[in-house]
Amino acid sequence: MVEKTLTTGEVGRYCGVHLRTVLRWIEQGRLKAFKLPGRRGDNRVLQSELLAFLKANNMPVPSEFQQTARRVLVVDDDRLMAQSMQRVLRHAGFEIQVALDGLQAGVLLQSFAPAVMTLDLKMPGMDGHEVLRFIRSRAEFNAVRVLVVSALPQAELLRAQAAGADDILEKPFEQEALIQKVTALADAAGYTGEVRHG
Repeated sequence: MVEKTLTTGEVGRYCGVHLRTVLRWIEQGRLKAFKLPGRRGDNRVLQSELLAFLKANNMPVPSEFQQTARRVLVVDDDRLMAQSMQRVLRHAGFEIQVALDGLQAGVLLQSFAPAVMTLDLKMPGMDGHEVLRFIRSRAEFNAVRVLVVSALPQAELLRAQAAGADDILEKPFEQEALIQKVTALADAAGYTGEVRHG
């Protein structure tokens, strides 16, 4: 799923301000935008840039943006581990889908459009490193936050982080640690709603 782009008029409506105010934010460099090729003055703003701007300025996030940021894709070939993580995160207030391999993860990235993905590194076929490379090579997945969750040695987790993972969590882990890390990444993706702990 390609990241949503917004016109300056749409940004103004979401923020409850006049179009000129939005243009001023862009001119001042406070809100990142890009111009459509060959069209003068026609700015577009990526949804992730608007969310980052709202968060930086303590402005409310529109409810239609909050929903996607509640979505977490759990990628792990260990069905019991995946189900356990699904249960913990669902109880914490997230909407969860599970992929048991890298190919299934690719399909769900498109159809489910998660804000956060937990990623096991050691999987048959397409392993976690390959999934990570795929995500980071595709512009439409730039906004997806990736939490690597693995029992592999620390060096492997750090290698994944260097390759583009946003955070790492070693197995075995405490449930609260998983919730905290996913919540932090979801917050970075723009979700500001209440998440239930415990």
